[in-house]
Formats: sequence, C-alpha cells, structure tokens
Amino acid sequence: MLIVFTGNGKGKTTAALGCAIRSLGHSKRVLMIQFIKSGEISGEQKFLKKFQSASWRSKFQIIPAGKGFVKILGDKLSFSVHKKAAQDALKLAQKSILGKKWDLIILDEINVAVNLKLIKARDVLKIVKSAYADIILTGRSAPKIFIQKADLVTEMQEIKHPFKKGQMAKKGIEF
Repeated sequence: MLIVFTGNGKGKTTAALGCAIRSLGHSKRVLMIQFIKSGEISGEQKFLKKFQSASWRSKFQIIPAGKGFVKILGDKLSFSVHKKAAQDALKLAQKSILGKKWDLIILDEINVAVNLKLIKARDVLKIVKSAYADIILTGRSAPKIFIQKADLVTEMQEIKHPFKKGQMAKKGIEF
C-alpha cells in the first residue's frame, strides 16, 4: 500500500509514527528514513536512542539522512550538500525496499525534498512501485503524481497555529 500524508497542518510525521506503532504491535518491522531531519533534533530520534534495546533495532529504525532545514532557520549549508544528502537517502530507500527486510518503510519529509528539487518525483515513484513493503510518504506539498498513485492520501489542514502569533515550535509537540 502506498500512503501519503501531506498538507500544511501539523501531524504528518506523527501520523506515520502512529502507523509504525501499530505495525510494531503486529510484529512487523519498520524503517523510517528522514529526508530533511538530521542528527538528534527530533523527539522520535531521542526516544529511540533512550529506550530502544538491541533486540528492537532489528524491528524499528529511524535514520536521519538529511542535513536539516533547507534555506530557513539559519541554514548555512549549500544547496548541493542538501541535494546530495537527499539523493543518498533515496538510494538508501531503494536498497531498503529491494532488501525486503522491512514491512513498513516511512520516507519522512520526502515530499518536501521533491518540492525543493533535491530529488525527482519520478525517481521516487520508480523505487516505490516495486515495493514489497507498505510505504508512507510524508511532508507538505506532495506532488500531484504521488497523490494520484497513492492508495490512501490524508491532507492535514492547518486551522490555527501558535506560530502565527510568533511562537516558535514547541519541543515534544512539533519536534
């Protein structure tokens, strides 16, 4: 099944993580590759580092393959550095899909990577069409072709957000 979580509202990665928890509950193996996030900035990465035992690493992994935000929030990296990271993440996704080790593969913020022209939508579709696993694509601005090809699409709609009042992202809620 190909699933797309998109839209300007909060909750795309959170919904994907909810699917991961459900899959793990059914003894399935889950891989999340993060196309924009890097290092240990997100709560989900910190959680796994603190609470994941060695036996769980074969069942659930999060790989932060990005280099951080692109052209916002003080980003000082060149576009080419971000592009190479996204292309490497896509190669990792392809290898993971072809390896058939995972039952659910989440490609987190891949829609953003395509929208920023770090990778191409057609390259993503070539990889996911041969997937043995269920695939979730997250991020704002999902390409129309992803929406057309997906089996399930949910658009998160922002109604109200504290950012519009000048409040920064809240730790534990938004990252």
